[in-house]
Amino acid sequence: MSTLKAISTAEFEGSVSETRLWRAVIARTIQEWISGPLSRKRQAELYLFDDNRDFRLVCGFAGIDSGDLRARLALLRCQAIPGYLTAAA
Repeated sequence: MSTLKAISTAEFEGSVSETRLWRAVIARTIQEWISGPLSRKRQAELYLFDDNRDFRLVCGFAGIDSGDLRARLALLRCQAIPGYLTAAA
């Protein structure tokens, strides 16, 4: 294998690994938002919906469109709210 090919393969594999890592960070945050302890849910929700700097950066590293992800998460949040209101009544 040529040195050039070995370097480009290593860079690609590193890129894939980093993308997977950042996707895992986002997935873990969503998991905490959905089913974590209350304090973690609150922190995750603030991050997912109100953080405008780090959230976009992490999504970029993960290869995910931050606006699209937020829109999809907002749909989940809207669907969950009626259940909370019914349980509280």
